[in-house]
Amino acid sequence: MTDAVLTTDTLVTGSADAAWWRQAVVYQVYPRSFSDTNGDGLGDIRGVVEKADYLAGLGVDAVWLSPFYPSELADGGYDVADYRDVDPRLGTLADFDDMIAALHGRGIKVIVDIVPNHSSDRHALFQAALAAPKGSPERDRYIFRDGLGENGELPPADWTSVFGGAGWEPVGDGQWYFHFFAKEQPDFNWDNPDVHAEFLTTLRFWSDRGVDGFRIDVAHGLSKDLPEVLPSQAELDAMDTTDGQHPLWDRDAVHDIYREWRQVFDEYDPPRIAVAEAWVATAERRAKYATPDGLGQAFNFDLLEADFDAAQFRHIVTDNLAQSEATGSSSTWVLSNHDVVRHATRYGLEPLNGRDVKQGSAWILAGGPADQVDLERGGRRALAASLFLLGLPGSTYLYQGEELGLHEVADIKAEDRQDPAFFRGADPDRDGLGRDGCRVPLPWARSESSFGFGTAGAHIPQPAWFADYAVEVEDADPTSSLNTYRRALALRHELQTAETLEWIETGRGDVLRFVRPNGWQVVTNFGTEPFALSAGEEPVLGTLVDGAVAGESTVWLRG
Repeated sequence: MTDAVLTTDTLVTGSADAAWWRQAVVYQVYPRSFSDTNGDGLGDIRGVVEKADYLAGLGVDAVWLSPFYPSELADGGYDVADYRDVDPRLGTLADFDDMIAALHGRGIKVIVDIVPNHSSDRHALFQAALAAPKGSPERDRYIFRDGLGENGELPPADWTSVFGGAGWEPVGDGQWYFHFFAKEQPDFNWDNPDVHAEFLTTLRFWSDRGVDGFRIDVAHGLSKDLPEVLPSQAELDAMDTTDGQHPLWDRDAVHDIYREWRQVFDEYDPPRIAVAEAWVATAERRAKYATPDGLGQAFNFDLLEADFDAAQFRHIVTDNLAQSEATGSSSTWVLSNHDVVRHATRYGLEPLNGRDVKQGSAWILAGGPADQVDLERGGRRALAASLFLLGLPGSTYLYQGEELGLHEVADIKAEDRQDPAFFRGADPDRDGLGRDGCRVPLPWARSESSFGFGTAGAHIPQPAWFADYAVEVEDADPTSSLNTYRRALALRHELQTAETLEWIETGRGDVLRFVRPNGWQVVTNFGTEPFALSAGEEPVLGTLVDGAVAGESTVWLRG
């Protein structure tokens, strides 16, 4: 055995409630696409209540609820018009309280999305800023600048937004406001104490209602340092993103905000937890978001950008466990979410245009050609990768539908698409298909309206092949992806041990094998040739073929 990796000596079995998050399995619910109970085509909070037994039966420890706040849906709910209410299309605060009770009653924690980098342009604070004059306290809560030109008719800088197009929007009086994302998402000015107070109030509001933790959207974007003369986009692009001094992204000063938030989290018993969405340059930079006096945990997105490849997986696991040990946090593992091509599809692709990684992005940019995807192979690899992840020390984040083996939906008509990345790409090479393909509402039944999602049509149309992946269908098949996930999560709870692993050398570069402290072993064959186990080794999860681990599959062994 070689390359021992230690993340922490803490034994986490679920008995210490304050440490529940360290090795939790967290299930992301994208509420508008989860379950529709009122027939309007949108999923809702009551849909989560009604599916609480399904979530409990799956065996998850927590639910992460993507934005459910009032919103004009310029960016799938990440344009928040009121941080302390529920979108009336999704329900009420009473429905939210019922959801908390339903999930807590089944032993499931609740994490909610917080979007602190920007609000909706419909938010009361931004509306007040528009109504107020230049230089007013109201405008200081956001990032306003005088335009260039004789009458301010030109933007303060030539910056572009993440979604393409201009990053500055005029308001008609010679001033412009900055938006990293859609124009309907103005960025807050985090140098303003009113903004701090707004979010401290929001964190307490949801914590008082029983929320157990928060996922922090664009956690690396809050702190900004904008000089009087703004740099050009070309100058921004050339700046170092690893020294903590970039004017827009991943500034060291952002952690002062999260130390302030930690004081709020620690007011509660058990303390509220947080996990950062921080797309930063290095694992070392990401680790800064996971310190005990800050957010405590940060998403590791490395596997979202990796191929189904043993060497890449091993490097990512080793690197991230080491970073977690350094911060005292626990690692996070994720293969799919609401922003990326589902991994069942990614793993069915061959690299496009000579690219070795990020095939999903390249495929989307190429228009999602169906003949580039081997669906069967992608599904097989996806299940193998998921079982590998579920055996790792740390917490695992699942995205709704991955337990069904769902693939990306690429053939959504333009008129049905909602993602601003589809509509606003400034560069034709960036347009692609956007992110709607992973946000199509779930199939619950084979033959009902909208495959059981609701009684009316779904807000993003579902393809006919969703019928084969419906919960109803997979529930009846003991060998289905869904039932394999259920067995894996049940065994994970039974076998869970300290947050350590050791690699066992296999003699093959395409096979990874590791052992946890209690003898629990995970063997993943990333290749196509079988990998023989020793006589007498029988898996507790997965099946052998003539005593060998089949190609592109994973088995678990009990110690």
